[in-house]
Amino acid sequence: MTDAPSTRTVLYDPDGTIEAQLPLDREPHLSLVKAVLAWTAAADLRESDLAQIALQLTGHAQIVAADLPEDSKRRALVDVVLAEADRRLSMPAQGTVACCQNRARLVRALYERLTRLEIMAAEPAAAPSP
Repeated sequence: MTDAPSTRTVLYDPDGTIEAQLPLDREPHLSLVKAVLAWTAAADLRESDLAQIALQLTGHAQIVAADLPEDSKRRALVDVVLAEADRRLSMPAQGTVACCQNRARLVRALYERLTRLEIMAAEPAAAPSP
């Protein structure tokens, strides 16, 4: 039996330059956030599944936080959220419902700030008063 040639290509991008050019994939992550926040404390999930979900949300929170503009004039809008994100993400992810829900709330808050900044950036600058 012969092996079929591989159709996959592995990219080496340690600086994340390729990923930086890709838009955030919001819908699947916001759907996950919504589902996680709907869980009860007694959700019937294995600890290993919860740990994977917490890691997925952690990684996405880091990506969204990195996507927030650092040189924006509206930076004050995100400073509090980023400080909270740093605090939450400094704690190791755990395989618990509470951890998953905390990470889900963080992703939601980061997207709310990012959306707000995008809306503000699209608005025309206010004309100076005479």
